[in-house]
Amino acid sequence: MNKNVGTADRVIRIIIGLVILALGIYYKSWWGLLAIIPLGTAIVGFCGLYPLLGLNTCKRK
Repeated sequence: MNKNVGTADRVIRIIIGLVILALGIYYKSWWGLLAIIPLGTAIVGFCGLYPLLGLNTCKRK
């Protein structure tokens, strides 16, 4: 499992994940659990959809 999520992509994913989490908490909705996806991919540095789409935002090979 090679890293395929670059720095800018990670920052964006963390921001989106925190916004989803905050909205889930604010509205007391289980939809806030969807924040696990962008936060998890940002922490791990790997997105499972990127290989399928042929994308790689990580500059390191």
